Amino acid sequence: MKGILFTLTLLCIGLYAYSFYFLVTVLAISFLIFFHELGHFLAARTLSVKINTFSIGFGEKIYTKNVGGTDYCLSAIPLGGYVQLKGQDDTDPKAKNYDHDSYNVLSPIKRIYILFAGPFFNFILAFFIYILLGFIGIEKQAPSIGYIVEGSAAASAGLVKNDKILEINGVKITEWDEISKNVKLEPSTILIDRNGSILSINLTPKIGETINIFNEKIQHPLIGIRSNGEVIKIYHTGLSSLKFAFYETIEASMLIFKSLEKLIIGDIPLKEVGGILQIADVTSKAAQISVSVLLLITALISVNLGVLNLFPIPALDGGHILFNIYELIFRREVNERVLIMLTYCGWALLLGIMVLATFNDIIRLSGGL
Repeated sequence: MKGILFTLTLLCIGLYAYSFYFLVTVLAISFLIFFHELGHFLAARTLSVKINTFSIGFGEKIYTKNVGGTDYCLSAIPLGGYVQLKGQDDTDPKAKNYDHDSYNVLSPIKRIYILFAGPFFNFILAFFIYILLGFIGIEKQAPSIGYIVEGSAAASAGLVKNDKILEINGVKITEWDEISKNVKLEPSTILIDRNGSILSINLTPKIGETINIFNEKIQHPLIGIRSNGEVIKIYHTGLSSLKFAFYETIEASMLIFKSLEKLIIGDIPLKEVGGILQIADVTSKAAQISVSVLLLITALISVNLGVLNLFPIPALDGGHILFNIYELIFRREVNERVLIMLTYCGWALLLGIMVLATFNDIIRLSGGL
């Protein structure tokens, strides 16, 4: 009953703050979790492992239907989910079973296959979302100049407001973010469109200070220009959609790894850690903007789920994969006492991160940060 009351309270607050867009957020998050668990489910099925429970959400079960010996459940709190295999239960590491259809009788490689399938499905889902985005079109800033910094390389070379950058050193430029990626500290040839006339401009970028996505001040070669704010739609169709989707999935994964690295070494303060409330806030706002923005955020969250679940923390897929790698190398299972201790430590760590993230979300959303 407590779980249902919590969910109803959450829905009321969400609907009050974001209108029906909050329901879109709940559906999107639930679908991402469903797809992750579907990966584990299908992989286990291919190896004839019995699935005891497939639950969307956690906490008390609102609806349960048993089909073929598996309980398919809709649980009270729609912010998670799980597949519980015969012989494998994160809430009770000692619960093992060695029947022919149990997870425990599989070889370490086959167990790793099941464990990796969940995160893999998150990456695959993101890949397909990016393909869809390629056909729908993604809104990007046009490579059109809105401001020239005084004393910059652009000012010295004679670039003017509303010049549209077409190429940098022979590399085609289609949107604003591609400019910084192709600016190097060397003499450069820039092809521009000025009121319909195509001009070639030679300049040498200068080292300057800029802010990266982690809000850090970094030194970077700069032309000395700012966008005029014009928005265009970029499309990726046919085979180019596959290349675009692959690149974006890899980029999103690397961004998450980089963020975690900076968090661990202290470049990003702990107060920046966000959780489910921040995800709900960002996703609900994205839904209000456009379908393409919502899909973009959903793809990023899907990649995030895939990456985080692969981290070697006991109670996550990555932790179980690590235990199985140990068994594969040393030809013996992890000591039961050690396994239990590490699992409970993993749960404590995850709970601590969840509490910290939720606290940060509440402070941030209330305007305290």
